[in-house]
Amino acid sequence: MDVNREDLKRLIDSVNEEDAAEIYDFIGYINMKREREAINQLDVELLSEDKALIRQIQKSREDRANERVYDQEHGLNYLRNKNAEYDSEENL
Repeated sequence: MDVNREDLKRLIDSVNEEDAAEIYDFIGYINMKREREAINQLDVELLSEDKALIRQIQKSREDRANERVYDQEHGLNYLRNKNAEYDSEENL
């Protein structure tokens, strides 16, 4: 269906505020629906062949099984320590 955007804009400009709010909500719904459809069309087969992704998932599973999972605070402390180690090595 071919729609003239200028005509569409004029129609929107002519509606009352209550209808404009409904039109706004409907456009949001359409955008959300399209995003959902795009997500559902992810190429699962392609992802299942991504060796780096599979290794990352396996490593994550091993980390969880071995309780090597950090909360936000522990993760930040780890990164700060690694950063400090890097800085001290640079100063050698």
